[in-house]
Amino acid sequence: MALRAAAKTAATAATAASPRGLSSLLFSTSTFPFNLPQSQTEKPPPAEPSTNLFVSGLSKRTTTEGLRTAFEKFGQVVDAKVVTDRASGFSKGFGFVRYASLEDAAAGIEGMDGKFLDGWVIFAEYARPRNTLPPPQNSFPRGVNNTRFQS
Repeated sequence: MALRAAAKTAATAATAASPRGLSSLLFSTSTFPFNLPQSQTEKPPPAEPSTNLFVSGLSKRTTTEGLRTAFEKFGQVVDAKVVTDRASGFSKGFGFVRYASLEDAAAGIEGMDGKFLDGWVIFAEYARPRNTLPPPQNSFPRGVNNTRFQS
């Protein structure tokens, strides 16, 4: 009897110390890095002003001509390009617009950032330079007889 009473008091003490049920699993806090507040994550520095703009948030139906006509209201557009998917031909949701001058590019950002185009809110900012990729490596290790793969 005393053993049963001791086990019952130990069980109630354990349940009082820790939360019970599914809510304790769903709403627990963790120390994993993906739970860090947004202020501790690194943000890239703003891009330097240039005549090339990066436009994101485009609709799947947005065409290069539509992008060009939307941005021509703010200056002389040299080139406009909507990046498309190879298989479907639809927009991937972003594109580039190149203006003739820095003043036109600044006016394009001011005029189109946060505005609607084809029913979607788009965002315009200065384009960042492309990262250079290392040259491709030979897929075959050295010293292996690759006579089967030579032409």
